[in-house]
Amino acid sequence: MSPLEVLRFAVKGLLANKMRSVLTTLGISIGVAAVILLTAVGNGASKAIENSIAGLGTNLLTVSPMRGGAATAPRPLTVADAEALADKRIAPDIRSVSPVVSAQATATYRGLSHSVGQVIGTRPSYFDATSSPVGSGAAFSDSDVTDARKVVVIGQTVAQELFAGDDPLGKQIQLNNIPFTVAGVLAQKGSSGLQNADDTVVAPLTTLQYALTGTGSLNQVVVQAESAEVITAAQNQITAVLNQRHGITGSSTSDFRVQNQQQLLSTRTQAVDVFTTLLAAVAGISLLVGGIGITNIMLVTVTERIREIGIRKAIGAPRGAISGQFLAEATLLSMIGGAIGVLAGWVGSRFSFSGIQPEVLPSSVLLAFGVSVLIGLFFGSYPASRAARLRPIEALRHE
Repeated sequence: MSPLEVLRFAVKGLLANKMRSVLTTLGISIGVAAVILLTAVGNGASKAIENSIAGLGTNLLTVSPMRGGAATAPRPLTVADAEALADKRIAPDIRSVSPVVSAQATATYRGLSHSVGQVIGTRPSYFDATSSPVGSGAAFSDSDVTDARKVVVIGQTVAQELFAGDDPLGKQIQLNNIPFTVAGVLAQKGSSGLQNADDTVVAPLTTLQYALTGTGSLNQVVVQAESAEVITAAQNQITAVLNQRHGITGSSTSDFRVQNQQQLLSTRTQAVDVFTTLLAAVAGISLLVGGIGITNIMLVTVTERIREIGIRKAIGAPRGAISGQFLAEATLLSMIGGAIGVLAGWVGSRFSFSGIQPEVLPSSVLLAFGVSVLIGLFFGSYPASRAARLRPIEALRHE
């Protein structure tokens, strides 16, 4: 029997019970679509994080406190630490230093309220260092920081939630019932999927300290190096200055952490990659379940067609033709299910999930489809072998 005849008999066998064939392919298609879509979401998250961090610039460094790191009691980051880093005599490769405190607050305006994603207190240099230009209005000034004036620059999301398209400039909002005047609105930056950069309020450092956070430690110090070429030198200078100020000597571990953009990108990407792998593994389980379903359905099919198998073997059909037909049926089921799954995964990737735009990689499509075909071959081999081993006389006696 030629391969074309085997294929023709396989198609005929599948069409003999259309509903069963459809339900079997559905299990495979769901598994393939899940693998493609969940992998695409992970890839999209990685891309969004990469773009978000790259948008901050290649010469940005962040200094964060690291609790319990030093041999002695860890010291917090302070405004004095930030001012020491801004001293050109001891840190010549640093362009600007922006101390940062952060708080949680609810913004309200004329009965409308919005829980702000991040409320930041800092200095004017923060806008340039983090590539956060003001789209309308103006940023606050150094004198606003000195005098602790209650002015804020709000992100696009906050402006939309509170003002619904109206001009917010000069309007007064409340942060945890404390009045602030809107001096400017940040240009749109978009979402990384994990954090909405537009859902932010930026205020003078001293104002936020007096109003919300207290005048204690800083959450972070944002440092801008003179250029990307001297970022390593700037990082070394930060470490040297803060080690001296915090009394870190010898083999003691620093109580702060300095990260450049590449390190931050690597850390976040690794976390997303692990998450993506877990998602793909969970989706792969559904493919395995689909394969088990193929085995069950093909075993039922063999049982139902025992007399047909006996007749074909009685008139001279070899084992290879019998096993080939059932193996072809199982493979066709998995191929059709795989193709439907690829289509469903591609359609699903056109939609965003929690601000993440999925990104389908050709390798994930080929892998998912290839695995679905292999599943058909693997899980269909046992029913096909069982059909081929039937003895003609026993098969013809079966009722």
